[in-house]
Amino acid sequence: MRHVAALAGVGIKTVSRVINGEPNVSAATTAKVLAAARTLDYEPDLQAGNLRRADGRSRTLGLLVSSVDNPFAGSMHRAIEDAALERGVAVFASSLDDDPDREQQAVSTFLRRRVDGLILTTVSESQAYLAPELRRGTPVVFVDREPAGITSDSVVSDNAAGASAATRHLLERGHRRIAYLGDRPNIRTAQERRRGFFDELGAAGVPTRGIPVIEGLHDAESARHATLDLFRGDELPTAVFSSQNLVTIGVIRALRELGRHRDTALVGFDDVPLGDLLDPGITVIAQAPQDIGRIAAERIFARLDGDTSPATRTVVPTRLIERGSGEITPRPEG
Repeated sequence: MRHVAALAGVGIKTVSRVINGEPNVSAATTAKVLAAARTLDYEPDLQAGNLRRADGRSRTLGLLVSSVDNPFAGSMHRAIEDAALERGVAVFASSLDDDPDREQQAVSTFLRRRVDGLILTTVSESQAYLAPELRRGTPVVFVDREPAGITSDSVVSDNAAGASAATRHLLERGHRRIAYLGDRPNIRTAQERRRGFFDELGAAGVPTRGIPVIEGLHDAESARHATLDLFRGDELPTAVFSSQNLVTIGVIRALRELGRHRDTALVGFDDVPLGDLLDPGITVIAQAPQDIGRIAAERIFARLDGDTSPATRTVVPTRLIERGSGEITPRPEG
């Protein structure tokens, strides 16, 4: 920093103010300092900067998502990053992989880097381990899945209502033997979607004892194998509700392998890449990950700006997109 100050012909405090984005520095002086920094390949020591910065902020957020290669998580991540960039804040992102140990390791790593706030998708049975951070004033916003063991802001999809809408859509087209292919049952979103599915069947008076249910699926390949096994049975389903986008991809592949993609209805929870380009197109219950990410960013920055109001739970609606696969009617028997 001393070298930058000497080259720019200003004091060290002026360099510090420019690097930290503080006000009341003229445009001309700012330009000189930044030009000197570029010439010298100067990179500020962020940890040292934290210690000196008046507000104690690191200008970073920790973001934990299910998996950075999942399209839902990717869209949510981008929305958060866009909002953070406008405020000069960097986002550190990590994948959860639905592993409770990995969840706590990632959170611990974020906190060691002294992030200003946390936006988290979690899988542990309880997030009470975050209570000390909340008491210290670290803002935490939960996305996709609500927390347990603590009270904090959350932004989630209306999972039960979305699953009910998918099931109702298939029932209205005459289906009664609808297979349910679900994610790991310990995940809260999976629990809510399963509940919505069975609640809708019950409301329609459809017996649920013989309904095929396969859970514990978490990727496309496991869902593909499960679907292939399902169609080796004697009583075949006329429709499938897949409760997660990667599961839906596996079902699509299996139905096409079997040549059943034109006579077996399919509705998936969450959109899938290129789902509108297939024949038939894939009918889905679409979430709004960009809205979830945007709202989560708004909440975290509101907390950082001093909002001390009670924790809020924001539910983002889902919507049914008809593309063809969910509009297939049951096969004639015999």
